[in-house]
Amino acid sequence: MSPHATSPQALRTNDTSIAALTALTALAPLSWGTFYVVTTELLPPGHPLFAGFLRALPAGLIALAIGRTLPRGAWWPKAAALGVLNTGLTFPLLAVAAERLPGGVAATLAAAQPLVVAVLAVAVLHERRSVWRLGWGVAGMAGVGLVAIGPDAALDAVGVLAGLASAASMALGVTLTKRWGRPAGVGATAFAGWQLTAGGVFLTPVVLLAEGAPPAVDAPAVLGYLWLGLVGGLLAFVLWFRGITTLPVTGSAVLVLLSPLVAAALGAALLGQTLSPAQLAGFALALSAIAAGQLPIPPRSRG
Repeated sequence: MSPHATSPQALRTNDTSIAALTALTALAPLSWGTFYVVTTELLPPGHPLFAGFLRALPAGLIALAIGRTLPRGAWWPKAAALGVLNTGLTFPLLAVAAERLPGGVAATLAAAQPLVVAVLAVAVLHERRSVWRLGWGVAGMAGVGLVAIGPDAALDAVGVLAGLASAASMALGVTLTKRWGRPAGVGATAFAGWQLTAGGVFLTPVVLLAEGAPPAVDAPAVLGYLWLGLVGGLLAFVLWFRGITTLPVTGSAVLVLLSPLVAAALGAALLGQTLSPAQLAGFALALSAIAAGQLPIPPRSRG
């Protein structure tokens, strides 16, 4: 065997490691899928920016305390930019969409993210154009649409724009995270802490100017904010940034389709919503898109 050849055992080990990392990364969008039911059932209405703020800054400060590492040199503006894109803009825009639109519509708009990432991967990362990625991105969004949008879904212009802007903001953040990588010697917890803190700091004056004083918070709201901050913020973003800095960007981006699927499943399990045959077909289509996104791109599908 050539000294540079890779043994079958090493290939299997590498494949197992990638599968394990993918599974851990997938826990992030799985937790984000609870956002819709938590927002509508537990949080006080009319304060989406405050919800985004509490989801970012406390979690970021905790992550900084655990990681004990601050950015250096050029990483100060980079961390600030990533924090604003991945959290500071994404969180409140998503909250606005969830508040002004039916959960299914908001989820479908969020499912546009893999499509945006597939385009940005060509423009920013200089990857070759792939009909495979674009095709499965469209299929995934269509599957989510079948699952989430009912015949009586109402559209609100502000909510639609907020949902699309949220997907675009995080797609750009994910793409730039992949381009810049993670600094050597900096763990995923510290890296997540930089971005969550930057996003929270960015949101502070926005919340005060747009919403004024915080809302009255009861026990269910406390539980909701704690869940969004500790699980949907701190834990999820540590796992997310650990994964996307290592995995292929388009493969990790398509994992966000899990979020609306979880939202629909929770709606059926907790809110008494039923799933029609068309919705079940949408589940199958979206899951197929997620699985296809983890496969190597067939040579013929490259542009």
